[in-house]
Amino acid sequence: MKDIKHGRNSIRPEMRETILQELRALEQEEQVRIVYACESGSRAWGFPSQDSDYDVRFIYVRPVEWYLSIFDKRDVIERPISDLLDINGWDLKKSLNLFRKSNPPLLEWLQSPIPYLEPYSVAEQIRAISPLTFSPKSCMYHYLNMARGNYRDYLQGEQVKIKKYFYVLRPLLACGWIERYNSMPPMEFEDLLEELIPADTELYQVIGHLLQRKKAGEELDIEPQLSVVNDYIQQQMAYFEQKAPLLQHMEGGRDQQLDDLFRAAVKEVWQAEL
Repeated sequence: MKDIKHGRNSIRPEMRETILQELRALEQEEQVRIVYACESGSRAWGFPSQDSDYDVRFIYVRPVEWYLSIFDKRDVIERPISDLLDINGWDLKKSLNLFRKSNPPLLEWLQSPIPYLEPYSVAEQIRAISPLTFSPKSCMYHYLNMARGNYRDYLQGEQVKIKKYFYVLRPLLACGWIERYNSMPPMEFEDLLEELIPADTELYQVIGHLLQRKKAGEELDIEPQLSVVNDYIQQQMAYFEQKAPLLQHMEGGRDQQLDDLFRAAVKEVWQAEL
């Protein structure tokens, strides 16, 4: 297993090595090979808290014999959260079935700014065909539902959990990216903010100040509601509820290509072991 250089978001070298050691141990325990691993969640989004977990996500391949069975088997590997590590992953077969449905979490993993491992070619092959399987409708609904749920749970009333603004704004900005560019939005919140909210607006200034506080390590807890941000959220949610049903839905259509990719990946991984 080999490491790859991380993106612009920094992970402390000692923590990165701990994560790699955990992944190596998991490979041995489960008798799998990890074809891709990355950071997901708030660290990859660009607004972690001081005590944020490391949300490590990975795609793995089992030996050929495992797939040659008449029985359905568990296709997820999960580890209990410990020492700020939250590690789990999906079998490649499961991943490709979700990929053909334009599954947003999987698509986010593949473009994470904090990759840990990519020792084989399969992840890059999947990225190469991502634009051909991207479904604007299903992805917009995913982000819209995320925004609605977090807004309902955390941002009601005069006093709110102010850090949760990021967990509503990011999916709403992702919806805006999908509408504008008809493509998968970038993971990092700051990229979405710079592209979609004009810098000369009060909204941009308020969000930017909140982001600066977060990056400085300030714990953002219960504070008075930010009216300019709440107004924007309500307007955008209402807008995208009207917009989402009108978007194009894509699913399937490249099944043979995905089958071929799966078979080639299994061969590449296990032939490399010989």
